[in-house]
Amino acid sequence: MRVVTFEDEEGSRIGVLEGEDIADICGVDGRLPRDLIALCGGGDEASSAVRAAFGRAQRLPMSRVRLRAPFPTPRRNLFCVGKNYHEHAQEFHASGFDASSSSAIPDLPIIFTKAPSSVIAPGHPIPASRDPTHSVDYEGELAVVIGRGGRGVSKATAFSHVFGYTIVNDVTSRTLQHAHKQWFLGKSRDGFCPMGPCVVTADEIPDVGRLRLQTFVNGEPRQDASVSDLIFDIPTLIEAISEGITLQPGDIIATGTPVGVGIGFKPPKFLTPGDLVSIVIEPIGALTSPVE
Repeated sequence: MRVVTFEDEEGSRIGVLEGEDIADICGVDGRLPRDLIALCGGGDEASSAVRAAFGRAQRLPMSRVRLRAPFPTPRRNLFCVGKNYHEHAQEFHASGFDASSSSAIPDLPIIFTKAPSSVIAPGHPIPASRDPTHSVDYEGELAVVIGRGGRGVSKATAFSHVFGYTIVNDVTSRTLQHAHKQWFLGKSRDGFCPMGPCVVTADEIPDVGRLRLQTFVNGEPRQDASVSDLIFDIPTLIEAISEGITLQPGDIIATGTPVGVGIGFKPPKFLTPGDLVSIVIEPIGALTSPVE
């Protein structure tokens, strides 16, 4: 399933994307989950009920609704991973903006977080003009959505805890990231996490390593990589985070960005008002954001 969160005159709720239409599953049965956190926490029973309702649901044209981020307000910070593609780790280390380490390739996953208030919907503008340092950069990333929670999850069982996958743009103020010697403030500004357009359930992506991530700025190709190139793969990330932190249904793990970000160019190619950023990972789709 390609699950979306949308809004119309009847309020905000989840639906299932089918082509250019949304199947309004909540209209079939008011007992079905109305948000993705509840669906993730409902296990196989909730997912089966949604699938059963799909065939009977009214189809709403996308033109009649407003698409929101799959998780408009995550219930806690997004987990994010720094320097998790080999070429990007080298790129970032050589940029002069890396104040995190003396080495390019990390020995262990670098985990930081983004505030829930940073999340914005597909098509919603990235507020680059609010960054006083004028150093806003893009980072296209595959994000993992947790279904069944738990602590001490092993790599061997990690994928059984995955509900599905979405796309995030880990927008960053590079100057603030460097100046504060940590990544939270430069990456958690309001509007600095476009997310979407949907969450594709894990059963539709049996081999996540085969996914291809591409980022375009104003139509110019900037990033192009296979998820199989991750330094620390998804089971390793889930094991590392859950070792001492209990994962909860609806938690989001952004897995890192590949080479081709703005600071990798000389001079850097930062985002400016009027730009258009599009991150594509099929079958999830395209996450497109104007910049203002």
